[in-house]
Amino acid sequence: MTLATGIGSFPGTEQRDFDEALRLVLGELGEGALPFLPEVPGRGVWAGMVGRTLGLVGELDADLQPAGWRLTGTSGAPALDQRRARSLLGQDLDALEEQASAYSGAFKVQVTGPWTLAATVERPRGDKVLADHGARRDLAQALAIGVADHVADVRRRLPDATRIVLQLDEPALPAVLGGGVPTASGFGRHRTVHPPEASDALAGVLGAARDAGAEPWVHCCAPDTPLALLRGAGADGLAVDLALLDAAGHEALAEALDTGGAVALGVVPSTDPAEPPTEKDVVGAVHRWLDMVGLDPGEAADRLVLSPACGQAGASSGWARQSLALLRSAAASLS
Repeated sequence: MTLATGIGSFPGTEQRDFDEALRLVLGELGEGALPFLPEVPGRGVWAGMVGRTLGLVGELDADLQPAGWRLTGTSGAPALDQRRARSLLGQDLDALEEQASAYSGAFKVQVTGPWTLAATVERPRGDKVLADHGARRDLAQALAIGVADHVADVRRRLPDATRIVLQLDEPALPAVLGGGVPTASGFGRHRTVHPPEASDALAGVLGAARDAGAEPWVHCCAPDTPLALLRGAGADGLAVDLALLDAAGHEALAEALDTGGAVALGVVPSTDPAEPPTEKDVVGAVHRWLDMVGLDPGEAADRLVLSPACGQAGASSGWARQSLALLRSAAASLS
């Protein structure tokens, strides 16, 4: 059975926008789909993908600086902003438990991956964590512990859920591997991280999610996503923007499906399109892709997931709602 899901982020600026997004997700993507914990980054940096994830990391302390999030050490006394991020995520999980404690299907949560964190968060002495081999290793290890605790918390709140998916968001990974992340001055670029190190850090976090009872996926909606590396690191699912794939990407996704992995195809726009696609458009695009890579729709359908191309924080609330309904109906047609 083909499922429908979202990448994670939704439009809005208030707590009530999160509550409405959660109701929408549980309503449109209930049993027979893949509902997820929405993110509403418009509520502030504490609710953004990086702040939300740093709120999970209990082994390292962080605070907000004019340039963004910065690690401050391992004292066990997180700064006000990190505590606020942790509290906000806790409120969101409380709302999930209140609305869906009896939910008995699959459910997805999203966490920023170790390389996007390393490319975004600063070291205590300045510049990105990416600049320091030991710091990026420590951050990945702390994230793995936080992810395991997060999965356990979600399982406690959704005791009847048959399947928990943990999605690592890694939009910066291609830039990390390609030496494209700017230094603090903006005049240089951080050194390339070699694939074996990138794979090891990802494997530690993905393995922690699996050991905690979740199915680990990785999402990246940037060009040149290293899909084979992600599979080699232990990703059971890959979430991509179908329009950005090159020949190697198509081949890697086909191989993932052929060997039992899950593939979430981004097939509807993440922001309001000039002309919204129809169910027929979406189903046709998926069939054309399956035909191109030589996969039988009947055999691949159970491992396919349909999603927006990327997060929807920049969409209108109307399109966020309409796109989920469209994905759900297209997935039903494919099934």
